[in-house]
Amino acid sequence: MSETQRVIRRLPETLINRIAAGEVVERPASALKELVENAIDAGASQIAVRLSEGGLGLIEVTDDGCGMRADEIELALERHATSKLPDEAIELVATLGFRGEALPSIASVARVTVESRSRQANEAWTRVIDHGALVREGPAALPPGTRVRVEDLFGKIPARRKFLRSPRSEWAASLDVVRRLAMARPDIGFLLEHDGRRALQVQPGDTLAVRVAQLVARELADNAVAVDLLRGNYHLMGVAGLPTYNRGVADHQYLFVNGRPVKDRLLMGAVRGAYADMLARDRHAVLALFLEVPAEEVDVNVHPAKTEVRFRDSALVRGMIVTGLRQALMTGDKRSAQTPDAGAMRAWQSEPIADARPAHSSPTYAPPTYTPTPQGSMFTPSYQAPRLSEAGQAWRGYEAGIMASPAGRAEPAAEPAPEATEHPLGVARGQVARTYIVAEASDGLVIVDQHAAHERLVLERLRAAGAGEGMAPAQALLLPEVVELDEVSCDRLEEASPTLADFGLALERFGPAAMLVRSVPAALAKGDVQALVRDVADDLARHGDALLLGERLDLVLATMACHGSVRAGRVLSVPEMNALLREMEVTSRSGQCNHGRPTWVKLAHGDIEKLFGRK
Repeated sequence: MSETQRVIRRLPETLINRIAAGEVVERPASALKELVENAIDAGASQIAVRLSEGGLGLIEVTDDGCGMRADEIELALERHATSKLPDEAIELVATLGFRGEALPSIASVARVTVESRSRQANEAWTRVIDHGALVREGPAALPPGTRVRVEDLFGKIPARRKFLRSPRSEWAASLDVVRRLAMARPDIGFLLEHDGRRALQVQPGDTLAVRVAQLVARELADNAVAVDLLRGNYHLMGVAGLPTYNRGVADHQYLFVNGRPVKDRLLMGAVRGAYADMLARDRHAVLALFLEVPAEEVDVNVHPAKTEVRFRDSALVRGMIVTGLRQALMTGDKRSAQTPDAGAMRAWQSEPIADARPAHSSPTYAPPTYTPTPQGSMFTPSYQAPRLSEAGQAWRGYEAGIMASPAGRAEPAAEPAPEATEHPLGVARGQVARTYIVAEASDGLVIVDQHAAHERLVLERLRAAGAGEGMAPAQALLLPEVVELDEVSCDRLEEASPTLADFGLALERFGPAAMLVRSVPAALAKGDVQALVRDVADDLARHGDALLLGERLDLVLATMACHGSVRAGRVLSVPEMNALLREMEVTSRSGQCNHGRPTWVKLAHGDIEKLFGRK
């Protein structure tokens, strides 16, 4: 059998453009980014964007820039034709666009109408291209500037259209594009409308700090420090949120290089390094950093999307970000954190409750037997320890937040304490640093992290309430609270609101960018409603598309439990401490908090004797 003859041929121009469009135009947000960047490069002072169906139905960008003549419009719709490279020095590019691919690529996969008027011309001109074919051209009515309309994106390419996400998801991506570009250029005014409703508007001439606060969160202005570091020709400036002002996702980190929004691994890694010893692993800083470097020191020609860059001296860039952030944070936040001593940590051994029994049995101690629970791998004691309801007034005072002892002092028991042999986790003898409960067990000393332990207990209560029939107990708010969020976060919360209501968190949409909270889970009645709703929205953003409903809810419940738990720094009475210990002994998974850290550790009698040289 002879081998099939393969003939090398030139691809048709329309097919070449569609192939190029696959790299430049992945979704409506990609096309929008290219059009807005063109408007910025044209010297516009005002840019207006109109979208329909998240950009799937319509993308329209209007600017008051320099405009184009009729012959320039025709040339702009040809591949690799651009006014942004006056010579061949691509390493010195100073504009956002420079490839000359975006407009013809978009026109090859959509119906594109370009209307423009040069400031030197007496009339405007229009040209319409439908999926690569010229439909019409002629005079138009337009003030100096340019208007580009993109309709029916991928309308004639169903194989690409079916891979696009829902209008809501595409709208979220488009909003993020406009927000980043508007943040990069505070000297330009931006207006964004979606389905006839104004979603974003900023005026030209803002200061950098004002523009960032407008687009990220208004409270950032009171919870951030200014970053300003100069090293030679490298200049780093921006706004960095304090470690205490953080979010559950990294979507609120905005990075720019020479005015270009980027998503660069080097820069993101440097930010994580700067905050490494100030933030929990599952929390993320809120910031906007602007790095200005000489054009020849950075390569922006890495990918057609132009969101990746390469630096000639990457070590210098990383060092500047880490140093600049840490210097700014030391100035703005005087609080310090101390890491635990490694030797001290090695001396403590965390053990499951099932092993909390004396090394040598005695006639006065009868160790409880343990039987498997329905969860299979979890074990709970078969003896009847005091339940929460039996703790009576002590536990009710604990839940209500009663401050029972003076700050910074371990409180002695008001009445004779029970014997340590009665309970696997022992009996409370006091509190250290208003954070850790110290209990005496029959075989050693137990230290409990009160926040971590209560966090697990609250989570298990919420899970149990959701597993039962009907809705979980809810605490109605006397005055419903309004929580302001970005529109995309409100969309996610609104979509999840029926399920959240089953757990006691009742939410309603309150305008485009706010949610109204009518009730919270009864276990979280004393929590911060604003922080709770924001963190739930962050959890939905981080896990919403990747996990099944049950897994997603489990993560949201963990966030809710964290907000409903007693905090470190709360002074507890001895009865309150004992009530917490008793519920831990009858609660599954109480040996670790919702983040996987231990809730209690034990120093055995033998370890104590070694510390004092008795062994």
